[in-house]
Amino acid sequence: MEPKAVKSDLVLILDYGSQYTHLITRRIRSLNVFSLCISGTSPLDAITSLNPKVIILSGGPHSVHSPNSPTFPSGFVEWVQSNGCFVLGICYGLQLIVQRLGGEVRVGEKQEYGRMEIEVEKNLGILGNKKIGDRQVVWMSHGDEVVRLPEGFEVVARSQQGGVAAVENREKRFCGLQYHPEVTHSPEGMDTLRYFLFDFCGVGASWNMENLVDEEIKVIKGTVGPEDHVICALSGGVDSTVAATLVYKAIGDRLHCVFVDNGLLRYKERERVMETFERDLHLPVTCVDASEQFLSKLKGVIDPETKRKIIGKEFISIFDVFAHDLEKKLGKKPAYLVQGTLYPDVIESCPPPGSGRNHSHTIKSHHNVGGLPKDMKLKLIEPLKLLFKDEVRQLGRILNVPGAFLKRHPFPGPGLAVRVLGDVTEGNALDILRQVDEIFIQSIKDAGLYDSIWQAFAVFLPVRSVGVQGDQRTHSHVVALRAVTSQDGMTADWYYFEHKFLDDVARKICNSVRGVNRVVQDITSKPPSTIEWE
Repeated sequence: MEPKAVKSDLVLILDYGSQYTHLITRRIRSLNVFSLCISGTSPLDAITSLNPKVIILSGGPHSVHSPNSPTFPSGFVEWVQSNGCFVLGICYGLQLIVQRLGGEVRVGEKQEYGRMEIEVEKNLGILGNKKIGDRQVVWMSHGDEVVRLPEGFEVVARSQQGGVAAVENREKRFCGLQYHPEVTHSPEGMDTLRYFLFDFCGVGASWNMENLVDEEIKVIKGTVGPEDHVICALSGGVDSTVAATLVYKAIGDRLHCVFVDNGLLRYKERERVMETFERDLHLPVTCVDASEQFLSKLKGVIDPETKRKIIGKEFISIFDVFAHDLEKKLGKKPAYLVQGTLYPDVIESCPPPGSGRNHSHTIKSHHNVGGLPKDMKLKLIEPLKLLFKDEVRQLGRILNVPGAFLKRHPFPGPGLAVRVLGDVTEGNALDILRQVDEIFIQSIKDAGLYDSIWQAFAVFLPVRSVGVQGDQRTHSHVVALRAVTSQDGMTADWYYFEHKFLDDVARKICNSVRGVNRVVQDITSKPPSTIEWE
């Protein structure tokens, strides 16, 4: 999906590095308004080419006083004014507006972090559905503060410490919030965003998945020539399967699916996945056993980023060979490769090409995004790259992908390579992990908890511990259990199992899996951690 294919009003978020930026995007989409996030330092033509109706300047860890702090491009204010665009600054975004338009921002004498009460001073657009004197709890996170507003701006609300909490210039269509309305810690934040978009900006709630299917099929048909053939890399997960179903709907039998057994799959994953493709989805799939090829390249590799890049490179090598074989069979070389890359993959990996992002950190290099070689012969089609996980599941339901398949927990493209910490080929780590993971997941299903958990899996730790099994001292492996709840994978909280469930699972693992004598549970949320361990 490309931004220009979306005909509904676009809300464009300029990312200045806030850990909450992705939440702004997601919250706005939940209101049936399409939102897109690009780098806050993108050139002006990259912004204007998208023709947004609303631009939101995100928060960020920077200070406007820092010499290299990010800012919007020259000519931005003039373009906004001449095109009737609305602008909302959040936290750092508000301070940026104030500074660039002639106001003053100083290092705050009383810094504000966490929950804070604000009070409405004026009944204006950004908080126009609130009365003067109304109070609400919001989430603050800033050290600098606004001390003088630019000409034409008014204070709409202040914090309990007297700091500027909301500002507005209706004539220029600029607004600002010093707090984060997008987080759940601001209970009335969604109400504020809803009022701002629909009442103040006049945005229409016209974006939905049904329209997206029609638009994306048009995009795929317009990209892939009438005689072109396409390869789809099926992983057995929801993302690649929905992507394949969508492309198949657009071009039919010119799609050729390939499932690669890279030796890093879960217990009996290959047999189960192939059965599902053939019996339920009716997709023509060729299975390639490349486990020896992958594991030989991963031997001795410990660094997780190196693992991901090796795996990405080997996948592309296999697809190139598959394309060559198809060329002999069809008399025409396939031109495209379909991947189920999602928006979180793009956000958390290397920046999108041409984004110029340099003020947010890369969290990981996803094999779909950061691990692709520059000399790859196949051109990419990524129809889901602007969607979140829950949106992909919605799309799958529209495309009649079986519900049981859509509910499958996410599985990373690099597979168990990022769940075995250290060398995946050392000892019998993969076999141990497969058995442990199978016991854990099956126990979750038997307890009726599977659909309540966003993702659950086991992790093989590179440590051994002393234990007692069969009246003998053992020095065996430690495994960790990870289960999280989430909406889109961008933030997550650990799942609260009952103690009896954990006790039963730990006993099953230690009694059934040779080489394991200790089981621990990961109880870390995201942030500060990621969902996967590597």
